[in-house]
Amino acid sequence: MFNDDIEDLDKLVAELRLDARRASTDEGIDDGVLIQWLKRLRELAGADLLLVAGAPPTIRARGAFVTASTTPLDGTDILQAVAPLVPTRLFERHRGGESVDLAFSRPGLGRFRVNLHYERGRPAAAIRALPTTIPRLSHLNFTHDISVLSRLPRGLVLIGGPTGSGKTTTLAALVAEMNARDQRHIIAIEDPIEYEHPHGTCVVEQVEIGVDSPDFATALRAAVRQAPDVIVLGEMRDPESMRIALAAAETGHLVFATVHTSDVASTVARVTDAFPNERQNTIRQELAMALAAVLTQTLMRTPAGTLVPAAELLMVSYGARQHIRKNALQHLNQEITITRKAGSFTLEESLAALVRAQKLDRQAALIKAAHTDELITLLGG
Repeated sequence: MFNDDIEDLDKLVAELRLDARRASTDEGIDDGVLIQWLKRLRELAGADLLLVAGAPPTIRARGAFVTASTTPLDGTDILQAVAPLVPTRLFERHRGGESVDLAFSRPGLGRFRVNLHYERGRPAAAIRALPTTIPRLSHLNFTHDISVLSRLPRGLVLIGGPTGSGKTTTLAALVAEMNARDQRHIIAIEDPIEYEHPHGTCVVEQVEIGVDSPDFATALRAAVRQAPDVIVLGEMRDPESMRIALAAAETGHLVFATVHTSDVASTVARVTDAFPNERQNTIRQELAMALAAVLTQTLMRTPAGTLVPAAELLMVSYGARQHIRKNALQHLNQEITITRKAGSFTLEESLAALVRAQKLDRQAALIKAAHTDELITLLGG
């Protein structure tokens, strides 16, 4: 089904892993060609290293492409560079045709996220350079204060947004906020771990799917028995993990979770719609009780070429709970306005603030707005 050469690479992969073990030190494997490319990636302050057959290793830096070598790669080159980093279980999934994600770190270079996949039947990889430090909330350029989320005592906090919208970074910043201020036991369940949190005023455990636990549901079931105050769920992917997260939030834990959605209403709907029709009404009742807040975000490009988040936040109150119970999610936008004093703000308020700060073009804001008339009013017509 895939590249005919893949089966012939079994021996090569075994040899690569053996060589990597032989070369291992306390600081990791010896610098190979991949490490040299990653050094170049960091030197250029690049975002991504793209390894695609038929092209040289390519770095994306400040919106431009720079080659890290003049020699085009083939599938064997890519596999030879990446395979020693991939846990056996994930590599077998990749051999079966799946795209797999992992993360790794190297002293002096920092942490990287890897997606190993196939392209026209050949191995390919996209490697993202992760920030070397955990960002502060104040450095993420939100137009409104979202630190209120880190001060919640309990309940479920959903963070929605499309892929690449910065949800993981926001979660990391919220954890860092608590870790610098509170005394809590935080368990983060991630696939893969992107930001490594030191123990601060909190005790922070980070469970990596595929390394420390086979899946989110298993890790989450274990976490609730480990006396956590806060559970951070990298993603709610299935009804079982959603059910456990709801139960944990209902029983006094503060639970953060990300979902791939675009606005507050669709974020709430994403949870209930994951269950069979006959269970959805029960789930709506549980969600209405457990939900504390919903934050959704997307990244917008400024005239200077940097990225800033446009977001909306609903702090859940009695009215929102009633709308969720009745499945009247179209009214949640009104609840954002009603609960502004609690910290809620609309997407249009966020977009208007970006336009006024000259970080966003008016037309781009109007295209992104869900309620164009509201945004025009906020901008003064």
